[in-house]
Amino acid sequence: MRSATALLPRHNRLIAMGALLLGLLFLLPPAWAAVDREQAAAIAQRVTPGRVLAVERGVHVDGTIVWRIQVLTKAGEVRMVVIDAETGRSR
Repeated sequence: MRSATALLPRHNRLIAMGALLLGLLFLLPPAWAAVDREQAAAIAQRVTPGRVLAVERGVHVDGTIVWRIQVLTKAGEVRMVVIDAETGRSR
């Protein structure tokens, strides 16, 4: 019979591998997203006319995937527009 300490290194490797895979899930663009980066930028420009400065993918407070777009308005303000990556709706 193997002792509990003999299983510990393998258990740690499994936890590390699971954490790595989970981390990669958040870095990769979602395959199920109906709205890609360029579409999100175009939607943001319709919501807030101006020049797109940055587009990044993130997780909203409710756990959904969103695009966060920074737009420089014609008035010189920088606004953050949040677009739902699944529906394309502004939040």
